[in-house]
Amino acid sequence: MRRPSLSVLVVGCGNIGGAFDQVRSRNAWPLTHAGAWTRHGGFRITACVDPDASRRAIFLRHWGVERGFDNCTQAIDSGERWDVVSICSPTASHFYDVMTALQSQPRLIFCEKPLAPTASEAEAIVEACETAGVLLAVNHTRRWAPDVREFGRQLATGEHGEVRSVNARYNKGVLNNGSHLFDLLSFWLGPLELLSAGQAVHDFWPDDPTVPALLSASSGICIGIGCAFAADYSLFEVELVTSTAMIAMEDGGLAWRLRLPSPSTQFAGYKALDAGRRLPGRYLEAMAGAADNIYDGLLNDAPLFSTGSTALAAQRLCETLRNAASPAHRPDKP
Repeated sequence: MRRPSLSVLVVGCGNIGGAFDQVRSRNAWPLTHAGAWTRHGGFRITACVDPDASRRAIFLRHWGVERGFDNCTQAIDSGERWDVVSICSPTASHFYDVMTALQSQPRLIFCEKPLAPTASEAEAIVEACETAGVLLAVNHTRRWAPDVREFGRQLATGEHGEVRSVNARYNKGVLNNGSHLFDLLSFWLGPLELLSAGQAVHDFWPDDPTVPALLSASSGICIGIGCAFAADYSLFEVELVTSTAMIAMEDGGLAWRLRLPSPSTQFAGYKALDAGRRLPGRYLEAMAGAADNIYDGLLNDAPLFSTGSTALAAQRLCETLRNAASPAHRPDKP
């Protein structure tokens, strides 16, 4: 039996909207909204929105989309309706784009993170979607990566013993990348609480510094958050110390490192961690996983893995951390 086809409006034709995949093989795992919808086969992109006419034209041509609009109001005024609206516009535009898209009564909105520049606007988005009866999925991508989900299951069932502590490192803004990190940690470990904040560092965004922190999970696990400077290189890593191993997610999820204890060759009666094995991650499968989950949610009422509520919790923590940070440090760029 042929699967039902769901119509999609893509708002924002930049990198995450579709551009990353426009220079990649069609056989590669998709990195964008347009790539994920197209690969799945159960969706059809019927229109797009972007104020940049050149970028919009490239998107229309590459993805075989018939209609393009300058803005969301123009799209809604066209009278066309969509099952799904993908919000891939800049963060500052999310509030307007989501609120405008709700006027067309889509079944689901899939919004890039963060939901909005402020937690209050993000809360208003979540409430508006709930009031309108529209499902809201937020692209905290790693929640759809199959190995990330499996590792969460393993932690919950105690397959790695007790989690003793966690260390994580990120850059490029507490809201931009920190929201990904805090959402991931809460997905694995439960609700997070801020214990202390360090000195903010403006390493990329003028209004979104990177902030080190000390957090606590609801189970009492201590979590140290370190920072890097975005101009040096990208960094997003999490290292968990458990009673049976040291397990690290590296390269943003593209790889894992497992270190196991064994009897020390130098000190009798002691154990030491080995040099470890580097294993491939499945982060590149995440966007395809998002399309699968959203399709299943719309057709079979399956629970969404990343929602407005989970994203709002991460954003509130980001805002709390940013407000608690010491005055920003602005290192010299290389």
